[in-house]
Amino acid sequence: MSATAGLDVAHPSARRSPVIPQAPPVDTTARNTPVDLPVARVAVDVSLSHLDRPFDYAVTAAQDEEARPGARVRVRFAGQLRDGYILERVDSSDHPGRLAPLHKIISPEAVLTPEVARLIRQVADHYAGCFADVMRLAVPPRHATTERAPAKARDLPVDAASEPQPGPLADYPTGRQFLSALRQGHSPRAAWQLIPSAGTSGDWASGLAAAARATLQSGRGSVLVVPDARDLELLRQACVRALGEQGFVLLTAELGPAARYRAFLAVLRGDVRVVIGTRAAAFAPVHDLGLVALVDDGDDLLSEPRAPYPHARDVLALRATDANTAILFAGYARTAEIQQWLDRGWLQELSADHRQLRHTAPRVKVTADSDLALERDPLARAARMPREVFELMRGALVQGPVLVQVPRAGYQLALVCQSCREPARCTFCEGPVQGGRHQPRQPGFGSLPPSCSWCGRLQVDWSCRICGSTSLRAPIVGAERTAEELGKAFPNTPVRQSGGGTVLDTVPATSAIVVATPGAEPRAEGGYAGAVLLDTTLLLLRCDLRASEEALRRWLNAVSLVRGGPEGGSVIAAGESSGRALQALVRLDPAGLARRELAERSEARFPPAVKMVMVEGRAESLTEFRELAQLPPHAEVLGPVEIGTAPHSDLVLHRLTLRAPLSEGASLVRAVKDVTAIRSARKSDGALRVRVDPMAVG
Repeated sequence: MSATAGLDVAHPSARRSPVIPQAPPVDTTARNTPVDLPVARVAVDVSLSHLDRPFDYAVTAAQDEEARPGARVRVRFAGQLRDGYILERVDSSDHPGRLAPLHKIISPEAVLTPEVARLIRQVADHYAGCFADVMRLAVPPRHATTERAPAKARDLPVDAASEPQPGPLADYPTGRQFLSALRQGHSPRAAWQLIPSAGTSGDWASGLAAAARATLQSGRGSVLVVPDARDLELLRQACVRALGEQGFVLLTAELGPAARYRAFLAVLRGDVRVVIGTRAAAFAPVHDLGLVALVDDGDDLLSEPRAPYPHARDVLALRATDANTAILFAGYARTAEIQQWLDRGWLQELSADHRQLRHTAPRVKVTADSDLALERDPLARAARMPREVFELMRGALVQGPVLVQVPRAGYQLALVCQSCREPARCTFCEGPVQGGRHQPRQPGFGSLPPSCSWCGRLQVDWSCRICGSTSLRAPIVGAERTAEELGKAFPNTPVRQSGGGTVLDTVPATSAIVVATPGAEPRAEGGYAGAVLLDTTLLLLRCDLRASEEALRRWLNAVSLVRGGPEGGSVIAAGESSGRALQALVRLDPAGLARRELAERSEARFPPAVKMVMVEGRAESLTEFRELAQLPPHAEVLGPVEIGTAPHSDLVLHRLTLRAPLSEGASLVRAVKDVTAIRSARKSDGALRVRVDPMAVG
């Protein structure tokens, strides 16, 4: 099995079929002025699976000069005018009849480069999607005024010949070697395990900027991708220091049509070779690409919410494989996908040794983790905020602000035992149990008995494996009430909230309590003096395969905002000290948790150990899907399971889950794509939502 067995390689294009002309055909051989390459192969902007292939059109003599590969065109397709892009010019077509001509050259600007076109095809094949859907993500809409405007002169970036500042990568044993390899034109591939600290060792933004500068010294470009606008601003500031104000461009949808297209053209025309942005920047047409980098690949913002739902991590991995570029995936936590690539040797680990980690990072502990702590506070394991929490906060507030992380409201939580709080697991597949929907069985759980969110079986005779109780509950705690309680406990200390509609970017270094939900934690000047992680059990009770992985990621991101150990930074987590994820937090060992998660998923046959495809739609549509699907020999079918109603509708949806070994992963995805093509050609009723290796499995 190859190192990139979890990623599909692009398949050869399907046979090119011409469009049935709706206007008088043009015979290019009859022209007085011959055209050297009279046939243009066009990717038409049509999101129908059975039409997911290029189509041939004739190029007239008048269009010859502007009909360049990559240019935007308008063609007549099935009686309508459709936009598209010229993929290539060829001397003949395999269609025996005459071809319809290109209706119009919208712009001669070659906005779709061959490299990006290959990447789009690979991504579409990997996710059982259409070329047109991915193409919309890769190429921004045209802004004619911006395109016609003369390009602005850009100052040269900082002296690329000078010795760059290694930044935080110098604090890691192999960091300098990684930068040296980039400067020499090599393509190392590394998973950068960041030290969670507000000090320089945890400054991922400066590290990525230094890597981009080292790559620029070798005459190559870089693409740096982050999850959201807050991270993008941190990276922008770091790139200004490393590359200068005009040594890079931002590429994100939030820029607006004109600014986004201006940045895109600057990259396309080779005026700048470093691109930073959110997930869509992964397709940026950088010249001589030498490095792709990504931060925090476990963040669900990196997964595109529109079909075919590509993840920026996999897009960059496919691109790096095709273009043979360097890779730098950075994060305080680690996903099972990254661990799988490390185990195969496709990535190399770039991390600090254990002694350096323990010295640099804040001190982390869990409440009631010893007999002595229980003697001092016998109710520590039952209390939401034990005595140790208040002791840490009193000591840290003298030194500066204290962060209090409270889980975000609104998660669909798995149920727990009413008596002992043990998470309820399915008696058949060990999946998380969640409340029913229709006839009441227990107060607050709807009308059906609790059911498994993985296999859908009703838990009619469920009982707790620990205490034997048959009662369940769903714990929910809010951040606003936490802020009120802390305000009463510390009446002379300001309490700030960050989350929901009000997210703070930064807070001053003065004494204050900052209550924030995961992902909304503001940065403190100089770092927080301490942090408290409340209700840790709630994050672990999510109905999601990645619950432990995601919980540790959110906790470590909060720890990374706290001052390092030498500056007195400390973190305390309120929860069950024997929990696996909390133990990994105390040890600052996301790699250990990732290895265990990957091993368990391999045993239970869940991604990334297998290829999984989820198909959602009406029951009748899924029945048709199963009848048409020609699945590989070792594929499994789970479900269908009812998942609720469609948004703004009473239509009941179901989910069908398919999975197969990685060796048959490409065959499974092709089989699913074939079914969608057949249903598209038949114009079958009921749309289907297809997701390959989805972020959420629950």
